[in-house]
Amino acid sequence: MKLNTAALRYLTSEDWRVLAAVEQGSKNHEVVPTPLITQIAGLRGGSGVHKCISSLAKVGLIAKVKNAKWISSDDGYRLTYGGLDYLALNTHRRSNTLYSLGNQIGVGKESDIYITASSTGRQQVLKLHRLGRISFRSVKANRDYLRNRSTGSWLYLSRLAAQKEFAVMKVLWREGFAVPEPIAWSRHTVVMEFVDAFPLRMVESVPVDKVGGLYAELMDVIVRLAQRGLIHGDFNEFNILIKEEEQPSTASTSSTNDSASATPNTNITLRPILIDFPQTISTSHANAAMYFDRDVACIKRYFERRFKYTSDEEGPFFRDAVKGYEKLTREERLDVEVEASGFSRKMGRELERFVEPKLPGGNEHGRGEEGDGGEDSEDEEDEVEEVDTGLREDGEQAEDPQVDDPKLAEEVGGLSLGGGDDLAVKPVGAADFGLMPIELDHDPDVVSEKVHAKKKAAGWAI
Repeated sequence: MKLNTAALRYLTSEDWRVLAAVEQGSKNHEVVPTPLITQIAGLRGGSGVHKCISSLAKVGLIAKVKNAKWISSDDGYRLTYGGLDYLALNTHRRSNTLYSLGNQIGVGKESDIYITASSTGRQQVLKLHRLGRISFRSVKANRDYLRNRSTGSWLYLSRLAAQKEFAVMKVLWREGFAVPEPIAWSRHTVVMEFVDAFPLRMVESVPVDKVGGLYAELMDVIVRLAQRGLIHGDFNEFNILIKEEEQPSTASTSSTNDSASATPNTNITLRPILIDFPQTISTSHANAAMYFDRDVACIKRYFERRFKYTSDEEGPFFRDAVKGYEKLTREERLDVEVEASGFSRKMGRELERFVEPKLPGGNEHGRGEEGDGGEDSEDEEDEVEEVDTGLREDGEQAEDPQVDDPKLAEEVGGLSLGGGDDLAVKPVGAADFGLMPIELDHDPDVVSEKVHAKKKAAGWAI
């Protein structure tokens, strides 16, 4: 769903009131009936409301739903992502946060990224969260998403994700972490500082003398976040920007007349900047250690694969990173402050339950999935059953309680397999058990079509 602002300048004040009325009604209604839109908008005359509804529906800001069984009227309307985009852009415009909207610079499974500018000409980034577009469709189908509610949920969760990201970025920026400066938040959008840098995944090579320093700095960021009570949850090459900064230095060279002259040299340093925070969790989370270790392993694996760099030191480890957390005051714990900044614990539970921290294989930039990993892989490892070898700890054969006749068991155990050292097990097929394929008198597809026709005639076929 691409952001199209062509109709933004042509919307009247009545159109904005009707669009806001649909958003207000969507909080309690999956499909907002037309009489309710008229009541919330508060416009004089029903014809004016219907005209605004028609104009908004033509440009795709609202969608009409006919003959919905859960509304008493004949039809109703629901808010689309396009309508939510317009409402958020209008809020930023009225607050003088955005002045112009540029090209799209990033697209992924969960968000769209646009370049924007303020009234002073400062370049900014507009991030629009779009949960439910691709990556979370199976989540909605397989989980009890919003319990008794089923629609409007993606818009609601996109709003929660944007609110959480803005709250986390705000406290991290204040504490001096390398993150883009957060500027504003409205609905499912976040406006932040534009950073002229490249994602780590686009960096082909790093000088040999700088690889170790970059690796150590990334691990230090993970540890520093954990020391303050936060875990990123998706710390990988797609969510790390590498910015080249020039640090001028002077090298003195002596001339023939012993006069020193200073020649400037440029020393380029690589500065990592962290982005994408909707999946950030607290160190008090039940699976905090697993997510911490996964972030560390993701960086180690990428540096080994891309830069052929392997650290000699193990870790860092979660238990070492959170040792001093209990000694911090309430003001120094960033996870507590994020909760106090407006993103409540209830909101965090709803977002965390249905949109868990993403696995290393997918993110908003649209990378391919590298496997399930995470909790699923650990659950599979826990399900591996121990094989009973029949040996006691002293190495002797344990007695089988299911053997009724010990002498018969001893005679059977002494029988030779007749194959020497070749103990290969022959594969057993279906024919060994007398299982033969069933020959049908009719084509299965023909029989299926006849059965479906009978069901359709009976009136209960799907």
